[in-house]
Amino acid sequence: MKTIFRFIGLVLKGIWKTISFLRVAVLNLSFLLLIALLYFAYTKTDSTKPVEVQPRALVLNLSGPIVEQSRYVNPMDSVTGSLFGRDLPKENVLFDIVETIRHAKDDDKILGIVLALKELPETNLTKLRYIAKALNEFKASGKSIYAIGDIYNQSQYYLASYADKVFLAPDGAVMIKGYSAYSLYYKTLLEKLDVTTHIFRVGTYKSAVEPFLRDDMSDEAKQSASRWLSQLWGAFVDDVATNRSIDVGALNPSMDDFLAQLKAVDGDLAKLSLELGLVDQLATRQEMRRYLIDTYGSNGEDSFKQVSYYDYQKSVHPDFNGQQDDIAVIVASGAILDGQQPRGSVGGDTVASLLREAKNDSKVKAVVLRVDSPGGSAFASEVIRNEIVALRNAGKPVVVSMSSLAASGGYWISMSADKIIAQPTTLTGSIGIFSVITTFEKGLNNIGVYTDGVGTSPFSGQGLTTGLTEQASDAFQMGIEHGYNRFISLVGENRDIEVKQVDSIAQGRVWTGQDAMQHGLVDSMGDFDDAVAAAAALAQLESYNIYWIEEPLSPTEQLIQDFMNQAKVEFGLDVSAWIPRSLMPVAQQVQTDLSLLDSFNDPKGYYAFCLPCKVE
Repeated sequence: MKTIFRFIGLVLKGIWKTISFLRVAVLNLSFLLLIALLYFAYTKTDSTKPVEVQPRALVLNLSGPIVEQSRYVNPMDSVTGSLFGRDLPKENVLFDIVETIRHAKDDDKILGIVLALKELPETNLTKLRYIAKALNEFKASGKSIYAIGDIYNQSQYYLASYADKVFLAPDGAVMIKGYSAYSLYYKTLLEKLDVTTHIFRVGTYKSAVEPFLRDDMSDEAKQSASRWLSQLWGAFVDDVATNRSIDVGALNPSMDDFLAQLKAVDGDLAKLSLELGLVDQLATRQEMRRYLIDTYGSNGEDSFKQVSYYDYQKSVHPDFNGQQDDIAVIVASGAILDGQQPRGSVGGDTVASLLREAKNDSKVKAVVLRVDSPGGSAFASEVIRNEIVALRNAGKPVVVSMSSLAASGGYWISMSADKIIAQPTTLTGSIGIFSVITTFEKGLNNIGVYTDGVGTSPFSGQGLTTGLTEQASDAFQMGIEHGYNRFISLVGENRDIEVKQVDSIAQGRVWTGQDAMQHGLVDSMGDFDDAVAAAAALAQLESYNIYWIEEPLSPTEQLIQDFMNQAKVEFGLDVSAWIPRSLMPVAQQVQTDLSLLDSFNDPKGYYAFCLPCKVE
């Protein structure tokens, strides 16, 4: 018997040694591959060589999401993110795009712009409108804009509609589907898993927790979402119809009308797009190239004279006069979390430290806080708001520029500014608070695991494995109600509105920027440029620098950031390719809901968060 056990032990020991060897070998090979990739990325001669721009067209070939601020990409985030359907291509900073287009407008060597937006994902309308503003300025200078594409998604087509001429492949289509707000609901699943979800909230329309509480959307949530979705869609349709000089009905037909129109052209979506006036010409890629060669000249390689946006952007450097005063710009983009947080989220301590830096910098005379956030931790939101009050007390005006989303906690950090400027298509409001606590006592009991013991206070035994008593639940609810009353009181105080009136427009309801202005929650409609101008006026500045205050990346973080971006471009690293394309929408939705849980780090468990503000 001992011999047998000794033999089994030797076998297991051999297997373990083999596994250990393979593990070390894989790690070593991975390390060597990483070094090789880094060497390749940083020694490529054309990656650092200055681009000599000859008279040609600027090809706006945006690839990847449009963001308010580039973020640090953790290598593991890139893998897990891709597995859950969050592809990580290049990030395109909104302000870089606009600045590049404006630079091209005044550059005699840029003859026009070609919109080649095949790799641009669906993007929020508010961001698209800011880019469109720059495109209109470019056209006003007398230069041409052409759009080329095989199949346009909704966002791609929105920008394409600003072109002088829109080309579409004969077998292509314009895919306009409208806006929607759908969520996955987990109530029955949680019940089947014997997970108890304790919900504490204030606000008739505070529907952020509904996916954990219901199997469908409540009537109140549908009512609220229908209003702002209709306003966003109306803005999209009006903009495109004006650009294309067509009737809005062409963009918003009933299903019966659409089927009749499609039947009349034998199901040919490209032909239908042409007949409806959505595009100007059906052309193959070869025909598009010949047209652009005739317009901008040949590059000698069967294409037109051109420069990529990414190459051209390297030549764009903002002017900075060291003798002038500064208007500081601080970006608050992402969910609001307590403590120090990396880019891509809004850390209460992180943003507070940037605001404090602006307050202590004698050259900074005013601050623009750019907000693009669904909210999050109520405590972290208050930490940020307190720093805004301190800035104003120091004599430095603060103007909030709302981007696509400044709701719930995003509104909390905005309400104490001297002036709040939003876009008509901004989503804001959602003034309400909630808390979610999940416990697992039922599931554990079902498998024969129980919790018992003693504690020193009534709260000692409350937890994940024991559940919550009715009294503990009452205490949580009272705390949430206090937080809500504090929220609406602060809104009333800062916006000079009666608290009863604030309560009537709060209750977690989401508003567009246009509606929010009518209710007194924001001061005026405008974009980022208007916010900067307002800050300059409040600070009485005639000339100034725009100074972006950002949390710097460490050398290691910067190295990883550059490497991941370069590797994506050079080697097409995309783990999301492992997920079937048909399952991507579900994977992305699950990832969104999991991200919500990751955002729950408030020290008291109180959240001002607007999950339903996600638009598809």
